[in-house]
Amino acid sequence: MNHSVVIVGAGFSGIGMAIRLHQMGVDDFVVLDRGNDLGGTWRDNSYPGAACDVPSNLYSFSFALNPEWSRSFPSQSEIWDYMRQCVDRFEVADRLRYGCEVEEARWDEGTQHWTARVKGGEEFRAPVLVWATGSLSEPSIPAFPGLDQFRGKVFHSARWEHGFSLAGKRVCVVGTGASAVQFVPQIQPQVEHLYLHQRTPPWVFPRRDRSVSRLRRLVYRRVPASQRLARLRIYMTFELLLSVFLGRGERRTRAVKKAARDHLHKQVADQALRDTLTPHYEVGCKRILLSDDFYPSLTQSNVEVVNSPVASFTAHEVVGQDGIARPIDVVIMGTGFEAAEPPYAQHIVGRHSIRLSESWKAHGVEAYAGSTVAGFPNLFMMIGPNSTLAHNSMIYMIESHINYIASALEFLARPGVGVVEVKPGIQRRFNEKLQSRLAHSVWVEGGCASWYLDHRGCNTTLWPDHTWRFRRLTRRFHPGEYTVTA
Repeated sequence: MNHSVVIVGAGFSGIGMAIRLHQMGVDDFVVLDRGNDLGGTWRDNSYPGAACDVPSNLYSFSFALNPEWSRSFPSQSEIWDYMRQCVDRFEVADRLRYGCEVEEARWDEGTQHWTARVKGGEEFRAPVLVWATGSLSEPSIPAFPGLDQFRGKVFHSARWEHGFSLAGKRVCVVGTGASAVQFVPQIQPQVEHLYLHQRTPPWVFPRRDRSVSRLRRLVYRRVPASQRLARLRIYMTFELLLSVFLGRGERRTRAVKKAARDHLHKQVADQALRDTLTPHYEVGCKRILLSDDFYPSLTQSNVEVVNSPVASFTAHEVVGQDGIARPIDVVIMGTGFEAAEPPYAQHIVGRHSIRLSESWKAHGVEAYAGSTVAGFPNLFMMIGPNSTLAHNSMIYMIESHINYIASALEFLARPGVGVVEVKPGIQRRFNEKLQSRLAHSVWVEGGCASWYLDHRGCNTTLWPDHTWRFRRLTRRFHPGEYTVTA
């Protein structure tokens, strides 16, 4: 089946790109998604308490503000509904194909087309491939010894077993990251006992979530500029946090640390538990978390915070590195995603039949502007290497990539232009400069091990600068940075 563009992934990135293509008058495209509905991260992460940690006014497309958010931080269900509304409003629903898991996308030098083969054998061909699956699509489950012998229930937070009751169960939660901070308070009242195994405690700040009044929603509907102003204020506040991550602004860093420690002291009275929950690495080294109910849930009598990583499992127990075996019925993995070395790379085959995973294994996980890779013509990634954020809204970055790809497509539509491929030297110099900027950031030198880093200790995920600089970088496509052929 031939198209002008094949998009892989129907999350925010894929939907946003589809809307832009439709607005450009490019309607011969298809969006493939392995799931049974749109949504990506916000479809898959439906665990109890799932919500965004970016305020709702900033977590939407700039061209489709939502005046109807019910809370200052949007829930998973509201975000998912918003995405459906966007698809309907901008009339791209008929371009989305579900149940289409791409097993391989291969560049054909002869036809100068990409062929995306989905599970079941169906093929979709186009001169341009947009890979929009993001970095938080493949759950990470550590290979714990004995896990395959455990006889109880095991599932990852991104694959929540909604039909399975936790009532009266002894539950082991592995990890204290962004997902666990949200679902632990929700399941704590249900379970008989909860063992929370932490490798390192997170920095947790007050969330201060609240409902949005009917009056405010009415004002947003009647005066959209008021919501845009609120959005801009949030954006600017978050941009100020960047100095904390880059090792600048010592006064701001001290203030941020104090806010987190005050929050912990206010919510946890027991000194021993406070010590267990106090981070001993720099703030921002791991993802900063927001919660008003995580700490209180850990003070309950049926919860034990195990300050020891999981070592192994037996048929009915979890064994910590402290050597203690604890009887359990259920294991919930709050262990995040394969982000630093994305598994999707093994499915993309470029020039000379070289897989993207092979290229990245040889040269490191990198791209130019988080989007294009030498050796992979007419391939555009969305939220590829080093375009994820730790300090602001990902929707801003997604829209930046949409702008860049749209500009590239306009160039490709010119007479005599058929293929573009970023020059290796451009890609190399871009990443040398980027990694030099990252080298002394808190993400690399902050004293922790996070999902931002690959096996070499290299940060392959985060953009280490202001987001407006990324917007300027991706504002338009520059043909001089690419090898252009007919």
